Amino acid sequence: MALPGPLALVGSGEYLPQMAGIENGLLAGRPPRYVQLATAAVPDGPAVVERWHNLGIAQAERLGVQPIVVPVNDRTDANDPAMADQIAGAGLVYLSGGDPGYLADTLRDSVVWKAIVAAWRTGSALAGCSAGAMALTSWVPDIRSPTKEATVGLGLLPHLRVIPHFDAFAARVADLVDRFLEPYDPAVTVIGVDEETALVGGPQVWTVQGRQSAWRLTPDGRERLAAGMTLTTTADAP
Repeated sequence: MALPGPLALVGSGEYLPQMAGIENGLLAGRPPRYVQLATAAVPDGPAVVERWHNLGIAQAERLGVQPIVVPVNDRTDANDPAMADQIAGAGLVYLSGGDPGYLADTLRDSVVWKAIVAAWRTGSALAGCSAGAMALTSWVPDIRSPTKEATVGLGLLPHLRVIPHFDAFAARVADLVDRFLEPYDPAVTVIGVDEETALVGGPQVWTVQGRQSAWRLTPDGRERLAAGMTLTTTADAP
């Protein structure tokens, strides 16, 4: 029986050369098919989406694998069986950055999302960077608009809340950590992931990879987890 593949929650840096080692590790022993969705960038316009597509293709070529760009722009695309069919046989499925609420609203309960989950459950790696990492949880706030109601996430990791770009965001947004901790639920682990850094493994046990750190956040403070350290969370496997 096939086991789920590894997960990666990436603070920033998808498709950059300095992150190639992490992406190559996720693909190791899996089919050389690198499936990429830039859906979260759609609100930023076609030129930004094209830029993400080009970066992803370049990274796949750098890694010597086949890039599979799945251009899901809206709910119609997300429920297109032809789009979902492109997910099958992936070595790695990657949700890149942008607007996490738009990503979650577009993919939630869609045939493309169901295909992604099915691929992951049967061994494909699944990564989310920045918006992609946030959307994999169940609670997706708008970091830039604190009064805006949070969006329901994709729900693959309901036991986590993720703050990407943590080193940058925590320095610029004074109450950011408090917003992720309120109301505090000890069954939900709040984690910050610095830029060009990833938590890899999951759903319960994660290893920090990359050039900076991840952080376990509680009302009592912050626990720094440097590269190579592990984070264990308590949750039933999804």
